[in-house]
Formats: sequence, C-alpha cells, structure tokens
Amino acid sequence: MTQLDMAAARLAQSLDKLETIAAPLAEARGRAAKDTAEIARLTAERDRLLARVAELEDETRSLAGLAEEVDGRLDGAIAEIRTALSR
Repeated sequence: MTQLDMAAARLAQSLDKLETIAAPLAEARGRAAKDTAEIARLTAERDRLLARVAELEDETRSLAGLAEEVDGRLDGAIAEIRTALSR
C-alpha cells in the first residue's frame, strides 16, 4: 500500500468515526429545539395560570368582604327579630 492509500484509509476511518459521533449530536440538537419550544409553551401556560390565580385571589378577598357584610346584616336582623319577639 502506498502512503496515499494509507492516508486515504485513515481519512475514511476518521470520517466514519466523525459520522458516528455527529449523528447523536444532530438528534440532540433536534430534541433541544423541541424542548425549547415546549419550555416556551409551559412558561406561557404558567404565566397564564399565575394571572388566573391572582384574579381568583382578588375575587376571594371581595367575596370574603361581602360575606362579612352579609354576616353583619344577618346578625342585626336576628337581633331585631329577637327584640321584636320579646315584646
């Protein structure tokens, strides 16, 4: 074998090794792109859910205030009824 043939054989071996190594890297890049898109989607969903939770917390505070008002009015009405009944 001449030096050129030996060099060509080494080059072919190196290219085979490179292809073997590069294939999983290409797949990993593809998965990384999909993962990036999924992360963006999940981040947007998380932000939407956090906003909804904040809305529900505001609504809960508002309803708690109304419940306190109703409770006070009912207590007042019950007191008036008891007063009227005791006459």
